[in-house]
Amino acid sequence: MEQGALIAENYKKYPMTPVMLFPCLNLLTSPTQAPRRDVVFLLDGSDDTRSGFPAMRDFVQRVVETLGVDENKDRVAVVQYSRDPAAQFYLNTYTTKGEILNTVRGLRHKGGRPLNTGAALQYVRDNVLTASSGSRRTEGVPQLLILLSGGRSFDNVDTPASALKELGVLIFGIGTRSSDSRELSQEGVPQMLILLSGGRSSDNVDIPASALKDSGVLIFGIGTRNSSREVQGIATDPSFSQSQLLSAMSTVIVKVTTMTPTAPRRDVVFLLDGSDGTRSGFPAMRDFVQRVVETLGVDENKDRVAVVQYSRDPAAQFYLNTYTTKGEILNTVRGLRHKGGRPLNTGAALQYVRDNVLTASSGSRRTEGVPQLLILLSGGRSFDNVDTPASALKELGVLIFGIGTRSSDSRELQRISHDPSYALSVSDFTDLPNIQQQLLSSVEKDVVFLVDGSDGTRNGFPAMRDFVQRVVGKLNVGGDKDRVSVVQYGRDQEVHFYLNTYTTKEDILNTVRSLRHRGGRPLNTGAALQYVRDNVLTASSGRRPLNTGAALQYVRDNVFIASSGSRRLEGVPQILILLNGGRSFDNVDTPASALKELGVLVFGIGTRSSDSRELQKISYDPSYALSVSEFTDLPNVQQQLLSAMSTVIVKVTTMTPTSQAPRRDVVFLLDGSDDTRSGFPAMRDFVQRVVETLGVDENKDRVAVVQYSRDPAAQFYLNTYTTKGEILNTVRGLRHKGGRPLNTGAALQYVRDNVLTASSGSRRTEGVPQLLILLSGGRSFDNVDTPASALKELGVLIFGIGTRSSDSRELQRISHDPSYALSVSDFTDLPNIQQQLLSSVESVDVVFLVDGSDGTRNGFPAMRDFVQRVVGKLNVGGDKDRVSVVQYGRDQEVHFYLNTYTTKEDILNTVRSLRHRGGRPLNTGAALQYVRDNVLTASSGSRSQEGVPQMLILLSGGRSSDNVDIPASALKDSGVLIFGIGTRNSSREVQGIATDPSFSQSVSEFTDLPSVQEHNVNIFSVLFLKLLVDQSIARKDVVFLLDGSDGTRNGFPAMRDFVQRVVEKLTVEENRDRVSVVQYSRESEAHFYLNTYTTKEDVVNTVRGLKHKGGRPLNTGAALQYVRDNVFIASSGSRRLEGVPQILILLNGGRSFDNVDTPASALKELGVLVFGIGTRSSDSRELQKISYDPSYALSVSEFTDLPNVQQQLLSAMSTVIVKVTTMTPTVKPTILGKINMVLISSIFTLTSGFEYLIALTF
Repeated sequence: MEQGALIAENYKKYPMTPVMLFPCLNLLTSPTQAPRRDVVFLLDGSDDTRSGFPAMRDFVQRVVETLGVDENKDRVAVVQYSRDPAAQFYLNTYTTKGEILNTVRGLRHKGGRPLNTGAALQYVRDNVLTASSGSRRTEGVPQLLILLSGGRSFDNVDTPASALKELGVLIFGIGTRSSDSRELSQEGVPQMLILLSGGRSSDNVDIPASALKDSGVLIFGIGTRNSSREVQGIATDPSFSQSQLLSAMSTVIVKVTTMTPTAPRRDVVFLLDGSDGTRSGFPAMRDFVQRVVETLGVDENKDRVAVVQYSRDPAAQFYLNTYTTKGEILNTVRGLRHKGGRPLNTGAALQYVRDNVLTASSGSRRTEGVPQLLILLSGGRSFDNVDTPASALKELGVLIFGIGTRSSDSRELQRISHDPSYALSVSDFTDLPNIQQQLLSSVEKDVVFLVDGSDGTRNGFPAMRDFVQRVVGKLNVGGDKDRVSVVQYGRDQEVHFYLNTYTTKEDILNTVRSLRHRGGRPLNTGAALQYVRDNVLTASSGRRPLNTGAALQYVRDNVFIASSGSRRLEGVPQILILLNGGRSFDNVDTPASALKELGVLVFGIGTRSSDSRELQKISYDPSYALSVSEFTDLPNVQQQLLSAMSTVIVKVTTMTPTSQAPRRDVVFLLDGSDDTRSGFPAMRDFVQRVVETLGVDENKDRVAVVQYSRDPAAQFYLNTYTTKGEILNTVRGLRHKGGRPLNTGAALQYVRDNVLTASSGSRRTEGVPQLLILLSGGRSFDNVDTPASALKELGVLIFGIGTRSSDSRELQRISHDPSYALSVSDFTDLPNIQQQLLSSVESVDVVFLVDGSDGTRNGFPAMRDFVQRVVGKLNVGGDKDRVSVVQYGRDQEVHFYLNTYTTKEDILNTVRSLRHRGGRPLNTGAALQYVRDNVLTASSGSRSQEGVPQMLILLSGGRSSDNVDIPASALKDSGVLIFGIGTRNSSREVQGIATDPSFSQSVSEFTDLPSVQEHNVNIFSVLFLKLLVDQSIARKDVVFLLDGSDGTRNGFPAMRDFVQRVVEKLTVEENRDRVSVVQYSRESEAHFYLNTYTTKEDVVNTVRGLKHKGGRPLNTGAALQYVRDNVFIASSGSRRLEGVPQILILLNGGRSFDNVDTPASALKELGVLVFGIGTRSSDSRELQKISYDPSYALSVSEFTDLPNVQQQLLSAMSTVIVKVTTMTPTVKPTILGKINMVLISSIFTLTSGFEYLIALTF
């Protein structure tokens, strides 16, 4: 019987069948946490379901009855569809269960035909699962779609179903015998196989079991003592081979992708009340800030700190990127002076922090997933409204702690804070030292104590037990607060209780008081872990040597898991406190690393009998390893431990892969047909050479090789090998496959379906770049277009390399872009391909800024030679690469501008004749400002406004006598990539000037410059730069939103002309720039969408014919929402999900009648770059709030002055690039110069960002 029919039959026989759905719903929250789910029912209301509709309606009611409906708990929406979909109500329509049930009872069958399930799924995605309709997807709330379908869809369901899954929506499909069961399975019905086996198989089970898993089947196995190990291997996961089948099934429906930061990283902002009422308490506030900063790990790549003081107006004392050392911050904090003033405007201060401090330009790493913390110290009631700005901060994911005095408004503080429990109180600010422990208690934690119970700790065990009690005494124990587990290990092991065993502090303390020392030797921590695994969670799988390493592994596998009460997947900090009295018998490195990869904060406390180095390796950071002479001295480190724990407030955000190591999944697809027999050794050698340049590791680069002719065969998968040596050995032993015909299309499809999958080691869903390198020696016998397109839709970057026997057009169609299809005469010429790859880079504007002060006289010839070598590798020409050289000391001298020379020969001749200027002092800051104002300008040959990358290469031999921070930041903000080369006298300053510290290089003297050539060159790094430039500059979706209200009647012709002029500067094509125009007043009207026209001529002609709409009042907020919901969507031509920059240009002539904050925020959350242009009749503050950044709000007196800001707008647009995160549909705009090389260095194996420059010198 088909699956849909089976469901239908069961539904008739067992009216309570919906209950089987509930465990799947409940698993999305912890057992003790209030459930939060967004549940959408999509009901087939076509003609064929008329008789069954009452049963469907009843089903919805019964499911809703089980939910905890509330604005902050479960939300429900219902959509009915046939030919077209119609929302009966949205997720934010009702906030009580009664209202929903009443509406559901009154639902009427829609009727109609044909049944368009695909369109309905797309409708749900674009119109229901959105923030404006009440979806809390961006807050991490699970999104569930329950589809009840009674027939086969008339339209295609694959694309919209995939789009929903990419958003992370969990789809349950329920059908009848009339439904298409295959169609339902594509829409998300879980496929489950339940195996009951009573003995060991006589044949091999691995291959068919793997095949089932690869096809997405969930296998649950129940075995006896005769078959348990085999059943474990067959099951999807060993935990799915247990007796409690229903519970196991309910825990597997959701695939959770965890991304934990590899090092503690936080952006911490202190917002201090500096009004007249806090004058006497200000020294205490200042001391409090110092004490908290002391506990942080301040560093550019770890914790960052900012301080803002406010009264009537806010003022930033310093930003998150102002200082990179703890010493600098503490010195500045010590020198803070009370601001004074009245009244106290806390709301304005919160808004200021959101708009000016928690931004990328001020050092915030929010878009990288770094936790954002705001600690507010307020001594009075706010004079203005705090609710809107506080909500705006929370929508950004900022964790707000409010600390007030008896003069504060406690309710106001609770509303501002992340949660009322995060609002803390003191009598006055002199009591702030007492607040640190209260802060510690306000953040929920899962804390596991791993206690050494071996013979060597017998005397110290009472002290360890007391220590555990004292630490627990400081925690805020509760199901939704802190949870505790204790594990003791020695020869044997024992879990005294799990994280979810007790929910009160009293129960935990009673159990801890009764703990008895177990004893046993040798010290086998690992065996303790294995014991739990063997006897508690899984069937027995044998013993292994007992050791601390195994104990750590045990805790990882058996305690820090959801079934044992861990809330790691909910973002709750995981803390392991190890009390250890001796050196481990086994290796601790691997399990310790595994715990850190999970994000577990390990604190190791040892005695003089412990191995201090081992404890440091185990601990999350060496500074987290504490030491006492004997365990009786544990009270001496208790406060140190609590203080360290209090700094750990890492909320795990699922959107952020923060790993700093380059990570790529690289697949080689080799033509092994009869025609490539002679060339195969050269192909094999090529693979080896490329692999040599990679950083192969399970958590870095992974490699797979597939060979094909008639059929494809994987030589090895992405997760087969974890070392470069293993891969190279296997590649060296590859044998030519042979066979005909050549089916490249089938091979591409095979790679997509069998290699670039999670089970084969692909990390695509984690956002790891997927690269496919195809080496083909002939024309394919089958069709390549469909599988190539399918790979590109997955985001796979395809490089095609062919010979003269290949079909060059076919290779171009397969490749990511025609320029990524490369050619050699035959495969023996593959070594020459590296230069061909390098030559495909887009043109660049390169400025050399050379230190010519007295201190560089001896090194100047070496600097001059270096410039020559770099220029020698550029592709110089008016429309290609351009070069400028500036020498500086006290003053600057331009030797030549970017447009002075158009040939490499002229540049090299001039560089050879450069003479050292001399002079003192060295003013690097003034030189940087000079380059920005006089060299990187259009009149001097800069093509930044055309989107050409701007690069500045600084060679500095000493410390500047003036300030470099402001001009360096100005260059970076304008999109310039800065590379710095310094000597031992200037290296730190050069690091600060460079786009990123990794883009700086240090030499002892400039005579050592040739040594920088020792870096490996990575051919992919430069290619990826081209890809980024292609994606950011050559492809944009641009929407014009025009104020057509009565107040703009006279200015409308000028607005229309402005749109035409901007469009003239774009490259309008289907695969390049797309344009849409919307006009609004009281209501909004789209003149044309992003996919309406594909030529510039069509767009311009339509714009010329635009007529003024008229009407009042002016509802800008509604227009912004309209654009978000109806224009920036896939069906209207938006390519946001492909990573194409989304730009909205608003021309506005008056103040909005409705609220603009919420829709503007919603656009920004989508990653839309909003530019606001207003007149003197507009509200400038409103425009700044609407714009993506206040600097993106431009102003003219009248619309007839629009030509004056046209260039400013185009220049700003040219700096915009989009970082594509494949695991989320949310794109994050940032500045071109800030992201190009950052992405390259983080995704490709550059030993530093500077390697791009070195690639040019070779």
